Amino acid sequence: MKPLLIFLGILALSCCKQKSVVSSPMETKEQQVQVMDTVEVNTEQQMPKIKEFGDLADTTFVRLADYSHDFAYDMRYATENNFLKAKVYDCPECYVRTKTAKALIEVNAAFLEKGYRIKFFDCYRPNSVQHKMWKLFPNPQYVANPVKGSIHNKGGAVDITLVDTEGEELDMGTDFDFFGKKAHHDHMDLPKEVLDNRKLLKETMEKHGFWGIRTEWWHYNLSGGSNDRVADFTWECDQ
Repeated sequence: MKPLLIFLGILALSCCKQKSVVSSPMETKEQQVQVMDTVEVNTEQQMPKIKEFGDLADTTFVRLADYSHDFAYDMRYATENNFLKAKVYDCPECYVRTKTAKALIEVNAAFLEKGYRIKFFDCYRPNSVQHKMWKLFPNPQYVANPVKGSIHNKGGAVDITLVDTEGEELDMGTDFDFFGKKAHHDHMDLPKEVLDNRKLLKETMEKHGFWGIRTEWWHYNLSGGSNDRVADFTWECDQ
């Protein structure tokens, strides 16, 4: 009888151990959460690495997003949501000359300290795109003649606004590419909040080497950017 009792005792102990391995429903949920958390962390770790400018020449064209993750983008001319009502870029990208990129990162750091960041509507514009725009809207008051080109075609101009920490655009009184007096810097018949927002954008940009034009609150040129040549560098689009 003793061997039989010993065998039954071992069998009972083995069953108890097996049962203890099975997790309760609550433990299973916790384990699933842990797995999900691990996946989320790994996704964040896979963000593109910030590049260094190194020995790049000031006139080299660079993709701004490769050198900073702190900007926002709404590249309007890669959509039909613009005054042309036509898509003139094959895909949305923001390229500028190296010197322009450095200046933009510097001025954006100043905005970040105040709880804002730059949002781009347009950056470098290939001259071939300027030709498309001119064909659709041949009015030199709003579109530069591609024969002469604009500072956008030289990689030294950007069209921008500011967004807050939630990604909401600051009220600038008009939308981007609103062609009327209400978009002029010297138009003062606007709410104080709008005037303060425009002042913040303008004064901060000017402090870091950019200058605007009277008729467009969103347009800024890098000082010296007009000295570069009109370019027709184009970028490849991801399929």
